[in-house]
Amino acid sequence: MSTIQRAKELSNEMIENRRYIHRFPEINDDLPRTTKFVIDKLTEMGYEPEEICKSAVVAIAGHGGKTIMLRADMDALPMKEESGLPFSSENDYAHTCGHDIHTAMLLGAAKILKEKENDLKGTVKFMFQPAEEPVTGAKAMIDAGLMENPKVDAAMAMHINAADLPTGVIGYTIGETFASADRFRITVKGLGSHGAQPHNSADPINSAVHIHLALQEILSREISPLENAVVTIGMFQAGTAGNAIPETAVMEGTVRTYKKDIREFIVKRIEEISTLTAKAFRTECEVDFYTGVPAIISDENITDEFVGYIKELIGDKVVPYKKQMLSEDFSYISDLVPSTYLALGAGSKEEGYKYGLHNPQILFNEDAIHVGAAVFAECAIKYLENNQ
Repeated sequence: MSTIQRAKELSNEMIENRRYIHRFPEINDDLPRTTKFVIDKLTEMGYEPEEICKSAVVAIAGHGGKTIMLRADMDALPMKEESGLPFSSENDYAHTCGHDIHTAMLLGAAKILKEKENDLKGTVKFMFQPAEEPVTGAKAMIDAGLMENPKVDAAMAMHINAADLPTGVIGYTIGETFASADRFRITVKGLGSHGAQPHNSADPINSAVHIHLALQEILSREISPLENAVVTIGMFQAGTAGNAIPETAVMEGTVRTYKKDIREFIVKRIEEISTLTAKAFRTECEVDFYTGVPAIISDENITDEFVGYIKELIGDKVVPYKKQMLSEDFSYISDLVPSTYLALGAGSKEEGYKYGLHNPQILFNEDAIHVGAAVFAECAIKYLENNQ
């Protein structure tokens, strides 16, 4: 029986798994219920899953040869669901990014691969990851030994997509796929005064506004227009009264790009510009870069190879897909081994699915789930057959 046929047979089971996870979402790396569910399901299949760090599950199929790793993230978002689904979230969190579907797909692929385990020409490692949303889970798993025993040779991840790709269509990107992201906080400290006496102040708001404007010049005057980069300030807080100049202003934002040297350059320039601009307005500032992930670069050879397998599996429902300035922590994996990151359509706007990821009203077409499971399983089988 073909992989896609078997995945169709398992479709109802995968949908049931997805809906259970969807009803009880958990966030960050605090996923006790989801982790137990995944471990129990894998154990029922005959695996010996291991929780290698908090809420992070790994299982192995096959033995010897090359090792390919398949990854699914499991965490939800701290928001209320407004989908109206009969299996909607029963708490204050919501699976509005589709990680419940990712988990269900990988469990389906694990079942297919367990059934075919004796025929595998190598090893498949399953990575069920917590804390993708705060971009800390993949790094924690790597630090816990994810990439060893057995050593991972290649990796693959897939993200469900709503409002863009038609249901069951796979989108692939070669090279730059998702941007790096570095989050920063700029704290400007000055001297407060009454609003009627600005000359007695060192105004941190005025200083921070000039810093904000100056940071945009990095992109327009210091980065080649042929490169992709963005600096966004998304939070600006200062003061509590309209007639008083406060002592402190705080801004937070992100830097996104694809190339390591540009990433390092922008980070350096944000620190320099902020510090010197603050000084020009008789204030001081601290710049704190507090989280960061590299870019996802989909390896050309691995991606071409996997696209070939997927075309054999589902025909012409495989299309080139746009690179994005979004970010996610599968990048830590793609930094270490040849990897690819795919998109899976689960309802386009033309099909009536009008809300995108992280929207509280988002809906996904569950007909895509068996396609994702089949793609995971087929690419693993064929990769091991052709890379002995």
